[in-house]
Amino acid sequence: MRQQLDEYDYKILQQLQANGRLSNQELAEVVGLSTSQCSRRRIALEQQGMIVGYFAQLHPDAEAHSIMGIMEIKFLQYSREIVEQFFNFVAQAVTIREVYKVTGNYDYMLKVTVQDLIEMSQLINQLAALNIGIGNFNTSIVLERVKENQQMMNVGNVYE
Repeated sequence: MRQQLDEYDYKILQQLQANGRLSNQELAEVVGLSTSQCSRRRIALEQQGMIVGYFAQLHPDAEAHSIMGIMEIKFLQYSREIVEQFFNFVAQAVTIREVYKVTGNYDYMLKVTVQDLIEMSQLINQLAALNIGIGNFNTSIVLERVKENQQMMNVGNVYE
């Protein structure tokens, strides 16, 4: 999928990743291009799928589902049917925000957000009920978001 990107494309991507609200004029000034040239490149990057979306980063207090968890899942075995069933479940589960296939002791890592621990327990039970041969399962609750999407969060005093 990676197209031939040059240094200006990478600069545009880096700046938009840090601040997706930049206007084409502001972006052009930062990367050293004319506004029209920068706009054409931005549109091309979007059409090529290099930019897959824009979003607002919310403070944890503004989220309806304020409890975040990290789930690690290890399958006992792989088959096309097992992976498809797992992917279908995670695609439909609104509490599962992100899924990563990883190396190490687990196969997949999930970032989830829920309203409360009861909803977390329900999600864990739903995953277990899939009956797809999950051999190892670990869930951690995020206590504090320190850095997210390249932005430091308002971190309190760690000694309080």
